[in-house]
Amino acid sequence: MHIHRRNTINAYIQEKGEVRLKELEEMFPEVSSMTLRRDLIYLEKEGTIIRVRGGARKISHSSNSIEDVYSRRATTNMDAKVRIAKKAVKYIEPGRSVFIDSGTTMMCLAKILPDEDFSIMTSGPNIGMEICKNSKPSVTLIGGHLNRNNLCTSGIYALEFLKNINIDIAFLATSSFSMDSGFTCGNFNECELKKAVIKKARHKILLMDTSKLDKSLPYTFATLEDIDILICEKELPENIKKAAQDASVTLI
Repeated sequence: MHIHRRNTINAYIQEKGEVRLKELEEMFPEVSSMTLRRDLIYLEKEGTIIRVRGGARKISHSSNSIEDVYSRRATTNMDAKVRIAKKAVKYIEPGRSVFIDSGTTMMCLAKILPDEDFSIMTSGPNIGMEICKNSKPSVTLIGGHLNRNNLCTSGIYALEFLKNINIDIAFLATSSFSMDSGFTCGNFNECELKKAVIKKARHKILLMDTSKLDKSLPYTFATLEDIDILICEKELPENIKKAAQDASVTLI
């Protein structure tokens, strides 16, 4: 159990940049403060975080450069992300309203998008700029607050925008997945954005590399029952394949 908890704590810190001990106490009410402090000590010894007064932060958090933070994420599990993108691009069709989520896997998808008459909406300004290198796709950016860790826009303005548009196919990313918590992320506003997209979209396709398995972040935006297709770079464990089959999810 402590392994799963430590993985969850580490994933949360890497996603958010830092954490306060009070936050961890709220996330794990059944665990003592002393145990949570020992978890932080363990993660610091592993070289993944740095403890600070009242909490901890990720090692790269001292850098204020958006490009530095994003580039670190972009180089993680690149082979898997490219394989996933190549599978996903087959589901993008002209004549449909397509939403593309933010994140580095979605950037891999944007890089290989054919130069055709696609109608694309995205919460990732960098993804919109990448698609605009082609001449034919139309691109609409969803406005809002910009998260410097994944270059995602979200918040009240993004939610208001989504109320007035139609989405045929949505390509979504996740920070983590577990059987207990479903698909999760570390930012509340982005969670609400993803929920709104799922509610509006006719077809939901989730892209996830298997490094995200058996981890949970604070905010759940979907379960297997909420999506239609799950695309990964390799086969999933049998228990997840069975759960996906029971939820009528197509695994690619």
